[in-house]
Amino acid sequence: MQSRTLVINALVAALYFVVTAVVAPFGFLGIQFRISELFNHLIVLNKKYFFGIVVGVFLANLVFSPTKADIIFGVLHTALSLGITMYIARFVKNKIALMWINTAVFSINMYIIAYMLIFFADVPDAFGVLWLSLGISEFVTMGVAIYIMYFLNKRLNLEKLI
Repeated sequence: MQSRTLVINALVAALYFVVTAVVAPFGFLGIQFRISELFNHLIVLNKKYFFGIVVGVFLANLVFSPTKADIIFGVLHTALSLGITMYIARFVKNKIALMWINTAVFSINMYIIAYMLIFFADVPDAFGVLWLSLGISEFVTMGVAIYIMYFLNKRLNLEKLI
């Protein structure tokens, strides 16, 4: 990995962590408002952002999550979702369409987080409700983030930055 790529990924991880810290009281509930999820769209712009996003999720969950199982399940959710989007990106070249697909992938895969909450929060009868609420909150957050990332990319050329 080139030093520029390493530094940019470290910055992405740090930004993910800091933005998560700002919304931490609301970012780990059944309905999550985690604006730091906007960084997940970086994978659409360049696959080299993968490690920065995953490390950011790991660090944020390590420090802020009320259940440390989120370190494993949150990273799994993120890595799996990013991997699926990277695969789909081989076939879909339109960045906005791919960001919407990325949003759908992350939202659908919230079953991983719902399962974690059911298992570690001991509320076995609420899986469907949790998956739905987590999926909807992820979809709304990442849906709004599409436009933020689109304009940030126009201004900062994030595709070529790394």
